[in-house]
Formats: sequence, structure tokens, C-alpha cells
Amino acid sequence: MKFHVASDEQIKAGETTDVYFSRTQKILKEEDISDRRVVAEVTAGSLPRDWQWAIFCGIDEVAQLFEGYPVNVWTIPEGKAFKPVDYRRRRVPLIVIEGPYGDFCTLETPMLGLTCQASGVATMAARVRRAAADKLLLAFGIRRMHPALAPMLDRAAYIGGCDGVSSLIGAEAIDKEPMGTMPHGLIIAMRDQVKAWKAFDKHMPEDVPRIALVDTYSDEKVEALKAAEALEGKLDGVRLDTPGSRKGSFPELVREIRWELDLRGYEHVDIIVSGGLDEYKIPGLVEAGADSFGVGTSISNAPVLNLAMDIVEVEGEPAAKRGKLGGRKQVWRCPKCMVDMITPIGNEAPKCPECGGKTESLLEPLIEGGELVKELPSPDQIRESVLNQLENLTLD
Repeated sequence: MKFHVASDEQIKAGETTDVYFSRTQKILKEEDISDRRVVAEVTAGSLPRDWQWAIFCGIDEVAQLFEGYPVNVWTIPEGKAFKPVDYRRRRVPLIVIEGPYGDFCTLETPMLGLTCQASGVATMAARVRRAAADKLLLAFGIRRMHPALAPMLDRAAYIGGCDGVSSLIGAEAIDKEPMGTMPHGLIIAMRDQVKAWKAFDKHMPEDVPRIALVDTYSDEKVEALKAAEALEGKLDGVRLDTPGSRKGSFPELVREIRWELDLRGYEHVDIIVSGGLDEYKIPGLVEAGADSFGVGTSISNAPVLNLAMDIVEVEGEPAAKRGKLGGRKQVWRCPKCMVDMITPIGNEAPKCPECGGKTESLLEPLIEGGELVKELPSPDQIRESVLNQLENLTLD
């Protein structure tokens, strides 16, 4: 028996493609036109759930996919926020690929898969980050998806704005230490929450925060005070993972626990909240006094972006299917107004239609003749870029 996952080699060889691309490759070869050069672009006609913007993610894996193939690839930077269309409602190219179509047609499917899902996860993480303001935000969602995806999920969540991730391999992907608390299983296996809290304190290294899970057997307020007393000043925080059937008003529960802890001199004890959270529930919990959030399903199970790849040029001549604009293009952005403009390749940089200022080209070379020509930024660098952009983005 083996896990149902494709290997790196199978993905890169195009074995995870749709069958019609392998048929296309065969026909082009039989017709002796495999080397016909095309320009193809990846765009998003719309975004899920009426989102107004998305975070582009997965470029490092796109580079891995196309490296060694006789193609040239340009992309907008990883972590860049984008809208699907420019100010004139023209689709914004996110990736541009130039080369012999017979050589890279089978890579369309995996390329879209790599970017559609990672971008969805990064976008949802960014939305949750925006809602949580400056509170600690941890990605807890790997248990909701195939374990083979854990590194991608946690990397995308971190890039989108999470402060840390729970999985061992995901933390390795971003060069961080994994972050988390304790499971209900520890408390239940020990048959006593106080014994479990004390055992955690006894056996965990000093640099691991003492966070007590306080919703296993009894009222969260009672357990929170019991944990504070049991650890005698060592308690860093209490975590609420209250099931939906017992929550009532979650903000009111947080507000009550905050009051009771503060009343007894435990102002330093943080309240960490997890369980069914998203960008709409978090603001009320922030207002109630929650200090940290563990967000799982809403991030890891984020809607994928509906990206599409289309040929727009064949042998130097504009060519596109109905509904798409032919010819290779450049994407320009006003750094002040965040307005995008699309022009045919070779045109001079346009002025911003709103402020009249200079615009900058967004598409950057990634692969030239099969060789990686760009130094890929670290997850920390990409995340910093995302956080800077969030100051000008809303959840509306």
C-alpha cells in the first residue's frame, strides 16, 4: 500500500495533467508542429465569495515545475495583492509563459493546481490577519487536508499573515519552530486536567509557553482559574476550544473569563481562542478580550482561485479564444493608488488614471530558457510584503 500522492518527478513530467493535454501533445508531435511557439497567460476572471482582492502564492513551485523546460516565464511577485481585472475591466495576467506549446502543454494542469490552491489559502489567511489586527494568529488547519499538503498549506498561511504554524513539517518549510498548545487527548488520557497541566509544565522545555486547555470537563471559567492556581504564576495563557453545542455567545464567554482572571491578579494570562473561527467571527472576540487565535478549517479549506491559462499569441501573431484578449501584455500598477492597467507589450508605461503619477511594471522574469533567473524571496520577505499591503485593503 502507498499514500495516494504524486511524486515530484511525476508532477514535473506532466503525469498529473488532464488527458486532453497529453492527447494534444501527441497530435502536435504527429503533425510535426510541437515546436510551434505560443504565448500563454494565466488570469482570474473573478474571485470566490465576492472577494475584492487576492494574494498570489505558489510561485516557488511554479519555478520548480518549469525549470528545465525550454520556456520563458514571467510572473507578478509572490505575495502581491491583485484584483482580477484592471480599471477598464480587462483581465490581469498573473503568469505569462512563452515557448514551444508541445513542450509545456501538459504542465498547465499542475501549474494551475499549484497556484489556485496556495493563493486561496494565502488570501484567506490575509483576510483573517486583517480581522485579527495585531493579535497572535496561528494556523491550525493541516488536519483538515491531505497530510502531503501540510508544507504548502502552512507556508501559504504564514505568507498570508499567520504568525506561526502547528505542523512540524510546515514549520520547517518556513524555517520556524512549530507553535501549539496541548490536545484534549492528553487531558483525557491522564483522566485529570490539573495533572495534565502540571505534567506539561514539568516535561516541556522552558521556552514553550504554558498554555492550558480549559474546556475539557467543566466550565471554562472554573478551569481557567484552576489552571492559574495550579501553575502558580507560570501560566502564560488559557485556550478555549469550546464545541459549538456549548459555546452560547463565545465573545461573552471570553469577556467573562477575562474579568475573572483580572479580578484575581492574573492579568498576564492570555486568552487563546480556537474552533470554527473565520474573518467574520474574530473581530467580536478581539473586542471581548481574546489575545490569540488558532484558525484551522477556514484557512486550510479556503476556496481555490479560479485561474485559467489561455494562449494569446502563436508564432508572434495575436491569437485568443472568444472572451479573451489576444497578444502578449504588460501589467502596470500605480504604487500610490494601487490601480492596475493592462497594455500591449512594448507600450510605454501609462500614467495612473486616478492620480496621474508614474506606474511600475508588475510582471517579472522567473524562467529564461529553462533556467531560474530570479532569486526567490524567503517566506518572511513575502509575508512582510503582504502585511504592508493589508494596510490598504479591506474585507468588503
